[in-house]
Amino acid sequence: MQAPIDDDLLLRLRRFHDDTFPGVQEQFQNLVKDGQHPTILFIGCSDSRLVPYMLTGTGPGELFLVRNVGAFVPPYDGSAGYHGTSAAIEFAVLNLKVSRIIVCGHSHCGGIRALYEECDPRAKNLAAWLELGREAVMPVLLSPEALRRTEQRSIVLQLERLMGYPMVREQVEAQKITLHGWHYVIEDGEIHVFDVKQGAFVPASVSSHSGTGPYLRYVEHDGQILD
Repeated sequence: MQAPIDDDLLLRLRRFHDDTFPGVQEQFQNLVKDGQHPTILFIGCSDSRLVPYMLTGTGPGELFLVRNVGAFVPPYDGSAGYHGTSAAIEFAVLNLKVSRIIVCGHSHCGGIRALYEECDPRAKNLAAWLELGREAVMPVLLSPEALRRTEQRSIVLQLERLMGYPMVREQVEAQKITLHGWHYVIEDGEIHVFDVKQGAFVPASVSSHSGTGPYLRYVEHDGQILD
């Protein structure tokens, strides 16, 4: 008789193979045969409470996911070093031809909070990475309101950085890619989307769109586009 398994993670892997996978096997086989064709690049914070598939109601093959501390976007010019996030952005735009890029931060973000606090001296990589959010920090003492505003300011900062990627700017200006800034309020279960016209984040429950940013080109009544 086989001894009982006390490795919970191993049990989860077996449950996926035996119970979950049979119901989606054909879907995954088609994704292998036909390749992946996601239309959305989702750049989100690594926080375990942020679950992109639940938020967007999507499934396998629909999201190209990038997760990192703070949902940061490194500058295209490589001034902050080479990063997997930059490589993923280039791959998503040039190879996968995504039509939407979402930057999704959230409430109670530990990465944003860390910008106001001392970093463990052993975390040299983390300290360097957090500098990508430094411009969003406000000259105030940390409070719940300051944290919320910094989280949102950081999202807009990352949208602006995305426009520094030539392939992103080209597709945005050609109206083939739209950028979306989201702030997920965990305790309310609501996404607040960035509205560039209002210069504010608006709850999705009352918004007329899923986010606009970091800018909108002005269109004259005769259709002429003015940058």
